[in-house]
Amino acid sequence: MSEIKVPAMGESITEGTIAKWIVQVGQAVNQGDVLAELETDKVNIEISAEQSGVLTEILHAEGETVAIGEVIGRIGEGQGAAAAAPAAEAPAAAPAPAAPAAAPAAAPSAPAAAPSSDASGYAASPAARKLARERGIDLGQVATADPIGRIRQEDVKQHTDRKPAAAPSAPAASAQAAVEVPGKPIERKPMSRRRITIANRLVEAQHTAAMLTTFNEVDMTAILDIRKRRKQSFQEKHDVGLGFMSFFTKAVVGALKEFPLLNAEIQGEDILVKKFYDIGIAVSAKEGLVVPVVRDADRLSFAAIEKEISDLAGKARNNKLGLSDLQGGTFTITNGGVFGSLLSTPILNTPQVGILGMHKIQLRPVAIDAERSENRPMMYIALSYDHRIVDGAEAVRFLVSVKSMLEDPETLLLEG
Repeated sequence: MSEIKVPAMGESITEGTIAKWIVQVGQAVNQGDVLAELETDKVNIEISAEQSGVLTEILHAEGETVAIGEVIGRIGEGQGAAAAAPAAEAPAAAPAPAAPAAAPAAAPSAPAAAPSSDASGYAASPAARKLARERGIDLGQVATADPIGRIRQEDVKQHTDRKPAAAPSAPAASAQAAVEVPGKPIERKPMSRRRITIANRLVEAQHTAAMLTTFNEVDMTAILDIRKRRKQSFQEKHDVGLGFMSFFTKAVVGALKEFPLLNAEIQGEDILVKKFYDIGIAVSAKEGLVVPVVRDADRLSFAAIEKEISDLAGKARNNKLGLSDLQGGTFTITNGGVFGSLLSTPILNTPQVGILGMHKIQLRPVAIDAERSENRPMMYIALSYDHRIVDGAEAVRFLVSVKSMLEDPETLLLEG
């Protein structure tokens, strides 16, 4: 018998959510086969079989939260167990009259709910207890069709759908009652672990940093001309397209060398100025925005930067990013222009103190001199920065430096 355990995934990750079981109870598996997908705050992890055999037990179902090192299933040598996955936590239901272990879990956020749930005689999955605490639901009032009386996450959801205003004293419940108009169609679905993390980090950035944004605009004529003349030969030589990101990455590196405080972070009362340039590139993935990192961008050629960004974007779209792809980063670039954004104020990717926002290229009339104007391909750029260590004058000059290098791309070979 072999236990299937949640693998260690780095110091910053202590738990995850089972996103999907690839193999079901009774199915044969070979060593190395993927058994399940685990969703963490940062990446999705595949859990593989350490030996060949038959999956005999699933101890935690999809949607349940599990800790690092926790056993989530077992592989046996013989025929698969006849029991289905929900029976995995059946032993926990035996001491139903007392169930003392369940009370502390519910106590922090819903102290009144814990005694009722214990008295009900039901054993609840960790995911069900967590959801019940979040929604202020008494588990003793939740109906379940499970033959052993075990309450699952789906039971709590159904209970909420039947009684949307069950906990009027909770602020969340009041808000739900206000928007859930009887007779109107709605769909309620839980936020993914990654979306919750993104939300928390964005709020944290706004609460901890003295964040300001400064704007400028770039005439993209020269870059578009280079791409038009060099695009085909660049593709043939390097087997990758010549995009905008390599130009912006080089320009950012050049400006960071000139204004090093934007390549720093705050640690307590110290400023940690980084002498390397690991540039985060924001990428839109199915589960939300992720920021993989291009390492040592100052040492890379245009082609190497484009290849690295292309590889990281492909990994992001296919949920193949590893922790090493996301950790660190000294400065971030985000491109809302690919979605049509004309102007925005990007939020800092803490603990970084600077982020550059790119936007849509749009033809606009530009004064060439006092007597004539031309339609030029213009892009608004935005720099959000932490005013605690970056002064406004420095931020403005940083953005002007980026603008100057982009409008005269030859300088990127010297400064970037």
